Amino acid sequence: MSAVLATDLNTISQLLNAPYSTWSSVELLAYFKTRSHVNYFAIADEAQVTPEKIAGILENRFDFNEEVYQFQGEPDWLNNPSSDIEWAIMLHKFYYAVGLGLTYQQTADSRYVDKWQALTASWIRNVPMGYLSSDVTGRRIQNWIFAHYYFVNGDSQAAINPEFYQKFLQSLHQQISHLCAHLTPSRNHRTLELYTLFLVAVVFPEFKDAAYWLQFATDELVKNSQSDILEDGVHCELSTDYHHIVLRNFLAVKRLAVLNGLPLPEALDSQIKKALLFSVHAHKPDGFIPSLSDGDTGSFLNLLAQGYELYGDETFRYVATAGKAGTPPHERCQAFHAGGYYTMRSGWGDNAESFANERYLIFDCGPVGAGNHGHLDLLNIEMAAYGQSLVVDPGRYTYDESGNINWRVLFRGTRYHNTVVVDGMNQTKYEFHKQKFKITGQHPDFQLKAFVSRPGFDYAHGVAISHEYPVRHERKIMFIEGTYWLICDRLIADDSHNYELLFHLSALANNRVDVSQNQHGLVVASPHLLIAQPSNQSITVDVEPGFISPTYGVKQAAPVINFKQHTASCSFYTVLLPYAEEKPLLSIKEIAVSSGDHSSATHIANCLEIAINTNGINQTHRIFMAHTPGGYWLNDAAVNCAVRLEKLMGNGLNESSELAYYDA
Repeated sequence: MSAVLATDLNTISQLLNAPYSTWSSVELLAYFKTRSHVNYFAIADEAQVTPEKIAGILENRFDFNEEVYQFQGEPDWLNNPSSDIEWAIMLHKFYYAVGLGLTYQQTADSRYVDKWQALTASWIRNVPMGYLSSDVTGRRIQNWIFAHYYFVNGDSQAAINPEFYQKFLQSLHQQISHLCAHLTPSRNHRTLELYTLFLVAVVFPEFKDAAYWLQFATDELVKNSQSDILEDGVHCELSTDYHHIVLRNFLAVKRLAVLNGLPLPEALDSQIKKALLFSVHAHKPDGFIPSLSDGDTGSFLNLLAQGYELYGDETFRYVATAGKAGTPPHERCQAFHAGGYYTMRSGWGDNAESFANERYLIFDCGPVGAGNHGHLDLLNIEMAAYGQSLVVDPGRYTYDESGNINWRVLFRGTRYHNTVVVDGMNQTKYEFHKQKFKITGQHPDFQLKAFVSRPGFDYAHGVAISHEYPVRHERKIMFIEGTYWLICDRLIADDSHNYELLFHLSALANNRVDVSQNQHGLVVASPHLLIAQPSNQSITVDVEPGFISPTYGVKQAAPVINFKQHTASCSFYTVLLPYAEEKPLLSIKEIAVSSGDHSSATHIANCLEIAINTNGINQTHRIFMAHTPGGYWLNDAAVNCAVRLEKLMGNGLNESSELAYYDA
């Protein structure tokens, strides 16, 4: 099938308003090079415009997703040399066109102009309309316009062939018309495509259809933002990466509107500001986001900087500048109930600690998410401190399911997350269906029972109930004095099961993990992190090989800490203690807690004594946990636990440094 873009050049007159419709190709090129009433900007994907990759493009060598292929002459646009469809998608998205434009701007080397024209003309000659999905069309159009910004806009000295430029305009119009008729119905692809319509309408008002595109895109962007951005500001797909990709598109629309004096409905601004709030709290102290559900890690602080410029919110500025300017957010910890994400943070660098050194944890207690990006990761966490990501969500790695190992299925499954695996199963049925693996089972039920944030103590309590196995998983997370976390994983079942409590560490910890044990407990030591549990003869621990993926197609070796029990109902008590430089001494001891009078007391609750010595300074906490209300005995002192956890209790405890917490 051949493309229908190489039509008679006179057809351009049907696409443009007067007087442009009567101009020659030479006149059109001269006009677009010198016009000054349209304002726009280029956005480059930094990973795709590196000097090495752009140098390869000049030699017809294309490097996407860690796979490099060399073409003899122009690309074979319709035949994918890779087994991964994402490689072909990257080829057709033309990110490299922006890199060619950037490099030309820096060097004035005509080779980059010539290559841009050659590749674009080759695509126009060879690729049929609608090849690949509509979101690929949308992204390609964006990148063509961004390349146009460098090669044509602002009286560029680039030697552009007028006839090529006329075909470029024709192709642009045909692609945007096709896109308008084949928009994705919802979610992140639709946002991208609507932004593309808005972009073309703003940058090329000379097109006869521009006014229609502009109004249609504006109206639909409002609807799209209201359907896809939840009431708490989290994108409905619940992927931290896709959330920011969508936010970037909405912000680009807002920036274009401001630059060109175009009004946008307040409803769209409201949704954008809510999405920015989630970005504020999702970013870790090192400036990167966790890669929850499908997506990569990375930094989107530039979006918060844009948010400040557009809306004047000083908290956006503060986080964007890592505390160097602006006002810190009022809340250390934040609940996003609709999205199911809960953040705990020691601070914002506005006290004695630096911004980057603050402690941070994000907790997932929510739905799988709309679309097909959700991972099977209920009650999953990621934790960072002192400029390092220490307990890491492994990410997505790939969408490709070919090969001897289906890495897509592994990275999406429960085992590749920081939660409890029961009997080696996923939290819901995930099986091969027609051409690929899909979630076919009922999603697990979830409940957030508590989320509390107070000076010196933060707490979250979530519940997961899978329909794949008869076990109730409750996770209680306590953040003590902004220093460390105690996590209680309670498994409730009538029959015995194999339980595996997993913590995926960073690539920095690979081959650098040590396990030691004393009479009271065991300690797993890795760079900047100690993990400890009290002694329990039924629990074993292994350090297993694993992988994390910071970006698509990149897989890094990283250890997995696996605590195992085989029993019916049980609990894991785990301390996560991050540290900066000097490794502290950490010990954990379990103290039996009894119920009833002394003559008939039964062990029914737990008290953990956690001792930390940092640079010769001792700190000891006793943390009492019970799962039912009543009166309890601890060291012959009565503890009345008829109140809920939200009340910090000291009654009956021997030392002022001891803490007692209760949650029904």
